[in-house]
Amino acid sequence: MPYTPGASLGGRRVDLGAVSLGMVDAAGVAWHLQALEGWDGPDLRAEYTPREADHGAWGSQVYLGHRPMVLKGKIEAGSLASLDSAIEQLIAAASLTDTTLTVHETTPKQATVRRSGPPLVQPITDRIAEYSLMVTAADPRRYSTVLQARTTGLPSVTGGLSVPVTLPITISTTSTGGGFTLVNDGTIGSRPLFTITGPVDSPVIVCSRPDGAVLQLAYSASLGSGDSLVIDTAAHTVTLNGSVSRRRYLSGTWPEILAGSSLDVQWSALTYNGAAMLAGSCRSAWM
Repeated sequence: MPYTPGASLGGRRVDLGAVSLGMVDAAGVAWHLQALEGWDGPDLRAEYTPREADHGAWGSQVYLGHRPMVLKGKIEAGSLASLDSAIEQLIAAASLTDTTLTVHETTPKQATVRRSGPPLVQPITDRIAEYSLMVTAADPRRYSTVLQARTTGLPSVTGGLSVPVTLPITISTTSTGGGFTLVNDGTIGSRPLFTITGPVDSPVIVCSRPDGAVLQLAYSASLGSGDSLVIDTAAHTVTLNGSVSRRRYLSGTWPEILAGSSLDVQWSALTYNGAAMLAGSCRSAWM
């Protein structure tokens, strides 16, 4: 049967790269999605040691494992040529490199996946084929499709005391800039990405949680004008200008935005420079 390009086929829509499963594409090919297995939760990693002379066991910390997923469905095309083209498009979408898989729930979420099994595509007629794709997310978190991004310059102070003065005096100052807040509305911790743009000398990032915990990242070197330092708190990497590792110059504790919480971020440096900038970004994360 003919389909209207852009129409929904009902049920859940899932995007694997450029292919929208559960939709009709611009060529009139209907991409039916019949199952998405593994999206509800990955395996767990935990150890249990039996208690001596007692019931039960001692449990270790529980961690999520990687998240394997299987997408199953059917392709309907208007001709054999368009079916062949759609099959090739689907096989390419299950890429060997990082690909974004987006599930359009009430709150849309995404994961970064790679092909983890042979794509199974079985033609049924010259216009219909069934498929089964296995992909795996190394990071098991399901992230919001909305990226929070904040920027700020170094804190500056205006006002204060000018001399000479006549007593009595009132001294008032105003501090501006230097901070922002990142929020995690999900159910598992999310880790921010920081980018510092120079010129700046020995920058320090201080992260405060609502529970009073304070975490600090200190970079012991300087950045020149136009230099960009990326601090990935999830990957535990520090990269200068996109290629050079500067991990050995960073000290402190990697911050995490706890589930259903926020992180207040402040920064400073040895000297003030109006061109220096700190950018921070994160996505809310779900188990």
